[in-house]
Amino acid sequence: MTHQTLNEDAQKLPAEALDALERAADSAKRHELLFSERAANIKQSAVRDVFDISMRPGLVSLAGGNPYLQSLPLERLGQAAAKIISEQGMEALQYGGGQGTEELRTQICEVMAAEGITDAGPENVVITAGSQSAQDVATKVFCNPGDVVLVENPTYVGALNTFEAYEVEVEAIEMDQDGLIPEVLEERIAALVAQGKNIKFLYTIPNFNNPSGITLAQERRQRIVDICRAANILVLEDNPYGLLRFDGHPYAPMRAANPHDVIYMGSFSKIFAPGLRVGWALVPAHLQRRFYLASEAVTLCPPTLNQMLISAYLRDFDWRGQIETYRALYEERCTALLAALEEHMPQGVSWTKPEGGFFVWVTLPEGVDTYPLLQKAIEAGVVFIPGAAFTHGDEPSNKLRLAFSVVPPETIAEGVRRLAPVLKDAITAL
Repeated sequence: MTHQTLNEDAQKLPAEALDALERAADSAKRHELLFSERAANIKQSAVRDVFDISMRPGLVSLAGGNPYLQSLPLERLGQAAAKIISEQGMEALQYGGGQGTEELRTQICEVMAAEGITDAGPENVVITAGSQSAQDVATKVFCNPGDVVLVENPTYVGALNTFEAYEVEVEAIEMDQDGLIPEVLEERIAALVAQGKNIKFLYTIPNFNNPSGITLAQERRQRIVDICRAANILVLEDNPYGLLRFDGHPYAPMRAANPHDVIYMGSFSKIFAPGLRVGWALVPAHLQRRFYLASEAVTLCPPTLNQMLISAYLRDFDWRGQIETYRALYEERCTALLAALEEHMPQGVSWTKPEGGFFVWVTLPEGVDTYPLLQKAIEAGVVFIPGAAFTHGDEPSNKLRLAFSVVPPETIAEGVRRLAPVLKDAITAL
């Protein structure tokens, strides 16, 4: 529609409609001046954009990192929720404590013990609105504008959005097949300190990193904490996937042996249900009060009904057995994705081989930008997440993320079959 046509259409509108449009335009212009500088750093998530697209009928979505909720005992969970409301409704539907219910915080200590954190006390657990909220609170508590946060390259897009909103400088540290490289971390810290930079924390997803699927090697974990401790840098350990290690033997978290230097963030989103929006932070005792007060200032209190439903699940259901079900299911789907990549991918494409979690990270030859390929993939009937979404900065990326968690094996194979010609054409065009 041309500008002239717009003007002609506007002239046909009633006077009151024209007046409303004029007021709206005037308000938008005036209120633009009221935005904070921080608001300019808040961006629409590329992952969310692709999620919306992936809902289109007929598309195979290898984009969304969603758990497979169909394997949950949904009817029994519905009965449990109804029982909570009918028998404890005055508590479940009322305001609750800002730190979270004591029952759930105690149960969370049992969940963490399944991975190797055996010294946690409920008094140091703060319930949050998913681990995303814990990242936000930590950044608010520790970072001033211009401070530095260290991250893995690549890393979780939600964390990048949080850091950018708080106007911190993000410094990405390279990984190899064994995760964050200690020597590179140490060198980068030294260089930043020499520049007078104020580094506050290292944000890391050591188990099945989102998006790469890479796991930080056990022998590197303590070394990385030691490097950060020597420079007075906290470690934020984000671990939503740790219990989903396919072989059933999760690596001990970095927090296990480092109670004073690591803030551990967990979530029920991947091991139970993301819609409940319940996660937690295990905070060193000397930092707990500041962290808790900052969290309370945002949410006032976590949703009591959701917490009580999770407590009922952990108390009355076989949650460990459900995790075993998840492990087997996700391993089958990961195997299907790796087999399809092996069969269909063109020469010059490589990919990670995760030992758990939800994601595989695909690398194309240098010079291929995967972002423009997204539209071509959609036209071919498949959706992925371009790699640029998971890196700080605006540079093109020759990588992309594929998620296998919510897609049946046969559909995964079809999605890869559709994707392969798109990637082959891009490589041929180099």
